[in-house]
Amino acid sequence: MRDDTTATARLSISGMGCGACTARVEAALQEALGVQSFTVTRAPDEAITLYDPSQTSPAALAEVVAAAGYPATVQTPQIAEPAPAEEQSDEARPQTDERSEEALQTTQLNIANMHCASCVSRVEQALSAVPGVSSASVNLATRRATVAHSLPAETPLLEAAAAAGYPAILQSRQELATPPNATNETRAMARRTLIAALLTAPVFLIEMGGHLYAPLHHFVAATIGVTPWRIVQFLLTTAVLAGPGRLFFSSGIPALLRGAPEMNALVTLGAGAAWAYSTLATFAPGLLPEGANHVYFEAAAVIVTLILLGRTLEARARGQAGAALRGLMALTPETAPVETPQGLKNTPLSEIAPGSILHLAPGARVAVDGVVTEGSGWLDEAMITGEAQPVAKAPGDSLTGGTLNGTTALSYRATAVGADTVLARIAAQVEQAQATKLPVQRTIDRVTAIFVPAVLVIAALTALLWLATTGDISRALVAAVCVLIIACPCAMGLATPVSILVATGRAAELGVIFRNGAALEQLGAVETLAFDKTGTLTEGHPALTSVTTSGMDRAEALRLAASAEARSEHPLAKALLAAAEAEGLALSPATAATAKPGYGLTAMVEGKALVLGGTRAMEAEGLTLPPALTEALEAAEARAETAFFLAAEGEVAALFTVADPIKPDAAQALKTLKSNGISLALLSGDSPRVAKAVAARLGIDAPEGGLLPDGKLTRIEAFKAQGPVGFVGDGINDAPALAAADVGLAIGTGTEVAVEAADVVLLSGRLEGLTAAHEISRRTMANIRQNLVWAFGYNVLLIPVAAGVLVPFGGPQLSPMIGAGAMALSSLAVVANALRLRRAAA
Repeated sequence: MRDDTTATARLSISGMGCGACTARVEAALQEALGVQSFTVTRAPDEAITLYDPSQTSPAALAEVVAAAGYPATVQTPQIAEPAPAEEQSDEARPQTDERSEEALQTTQLNIANMHCASCVSRVEQALSAVPGVSSASVNLATRRATVAHSLPAETPLLEAAAAAGYPAILQSRQELATPPNATNETRAMARRTLIAALLTAPVFLIEMGGHLYAPLHHFVAATIGVTPWRIVQFLLTTAVLAGPGRLFFSSGIPALLRGAPEMNALVTLGAGAAWAYSTLATFAPGLLPEGANHVYFEAAAVIVTLILLGRTLEARARGQAGAALRGLMALTPETAPVETPQGLKNTPLSEIAPGSILHLAPGARVAVDGVVTEGSGWLDEAMITGEAQPVAKAPGDSLTGGTLNGTTALSYRATAVGADTVLARIAAQVEQAQATKLPVQRTIDRVTAIFVPAVLVIAALTALLWLATTGDISRALVAAVCVLIIACPCAMGLATPVSILVATGRAAELGVIFRNGAALEQLGAVETLAFDKTGTLTEGHPALTSVTTSGMDRAEALRLAASAEARSEHPLAKALLAAAEAEGLALSPATAATAKPGYGLTAMVEGKALVLGGTRAMEAEGLTLPPALTEALEAAEARAETAFFLAAEGEVAALFTVADPIKPDAAQALKTLKSNGISLALLSGDSPRVAKAVAARLGIDAPEGGLLPDGKLTRIEAFKAQGPVGFVGDGINDAPALAAADVGLAIGTGTEVAVEAADVVLLSGRLEGLTAAHEISRRTMANIRQNLVWAFGYNVLLIPVAAGVLVPFGGPQLSPMIGAGAMALSSLAVVANALRLRRAAA
């Protein structure tokens, strides 16, 4: 049952630069007085803490964290059901210290000119160097940077990115609600590729055709002339490099001058060297050694064209990667009919304010989140919950933007608009997960930071060795250019983020939200999954099945119990209230109602001191159970029904039993998980007999009942000693276990505290979402491993071949054109492999 004596504090924390920092903050909170549970994350850098406000405060918790060496500020304390503001004393109001002025904020930027992992590293270094920046994370797949900082304005961030050669654009709040779309980038790249291909075609066809069919060369020499044909090649190739290929030089040359070469620098050096050498051979052949008068204009032109083609296909593939999430966001209409003094007016969504009354026509989609004010009907919420069955809606029920109305017209009041809607928050959480760097990605970043300089060194050594051993400057140039072109940090940079991008989008389609990338990595590796019972394995909507009394009238017992539970959100309380309402019982107001997780509730009703709870609650009060109620309790537990008592004025007067049906998909979902080698456990606050009965029906091997929140936490720690463990729950009393598990999975229909403490949210509440999440996690990590094997293997194998290591053994020396094609295909192969995740859990 809900605990009215707990509160939630959200702290922004500075200086957490690694996992060890996070561990030190967790240790400090673990020792803090009054802290019941907490979760600490580095993206964003914050701690969400469940605490006892009678023992501590958000400001005190911030001081505890600051004392550990990590300055912290209070964000938005959320104390359960606070008194109205005008009734609060100064002591009761949330307190913040003077550090609150330095509270961190998160800014997202769109970054231009990023094409490889080296680019990511340069941008992150530039942003992190800005004073006031706590952390910066850049995602190559989405071209976005997420920066945590205490700056009063974002201008220094934009200037730092631009100075590093990567112009940035600040995203508005509304833009953050929209997943990135690569359509414009794809079209621009396609135009560049087409122009480059048209200019390159004559050079390539005639020059390569002459190698395949020698008379063609003789024909060109006889009709056009060797020198005039070279001048034509020079003009066409220069047009390719100065036109469509200008983007490589405009980024690559400044990067070289800054001493921070990246992918564009490699293309610039490779294509530029081939063009410069050929230009010299055309206009000043006397400066070259005898026999070295060759031109490679076709290589320079084809290199640029092929790489442009690769980037076009990559941009299109990245657009497909984010299509699932954009498809969800596109479900909201652009306008909606809003009531105005002049009547109904179709209003753009950006102009709709909370509190506006909107009309919803049959078959239309809900524009923004709201509450039904008039009418009733059925809505299809499958896009959010994954549930195929329509959901009944009546006045007072909530509506979610993007869901589809049935055949009845409704009116509703807007409660959340823009980036505050459920869909926008889902998109934001998915983006947060996409921005998270997995441990393997950090290793890749370290490697790619030295990759491009290493390639430049290899290319220079290749040229020197060829020149020293053969004396042929032309062959030395070809080998060096081929090394520059074939090296591909693009594939390494995309190997992890593009898989995360596709996987999280696919999961969102299925009603599963990964709140951080680490959960996506860890869920597939868990060896034990532990479950809460009520609301997790069961429907969470129990119905009252019997009332057994001792010395009190049945109706009176039900009326008093329902009066005490009138403000509770617990499913058992709702069962009592529903039964009292069905029997037409008049409830009385309750005072001094206090809920204690794991024990129950105490309250005063009509001057009587009431206690509601299980056997443990009665024992805590020192109360003795009447024999009749003891027998009824044993019979109820044998039927796997949940039972709890009512004590009035120190006497146990009644036993209530409720039945909570098991979710229809639970048995199959758990069977699938067991077939994947996962051990299943049940950790319930209900009686051990009920827990065992439910476990037997679902095939769970390790059921435990009668557990308090700290008992669940202890069991989770014991499981972790045996291997990675996940926990699935939905209530306040599950929050400590959710936070402690390697992966916490919250039922989306559960309490806000549980959802905040979890790493993964199952929006629909159905456990088939859990099996989908596990499969997506497992397949994503396999996909990332495949991408990394390809990305690293490609470079390890082909760079030596490009350098000519096989030539002494009769092997081939690759041409720069083949190197350009291989480089373009390497990135495309990584993206195409990641796109296979769009069919995961189908």
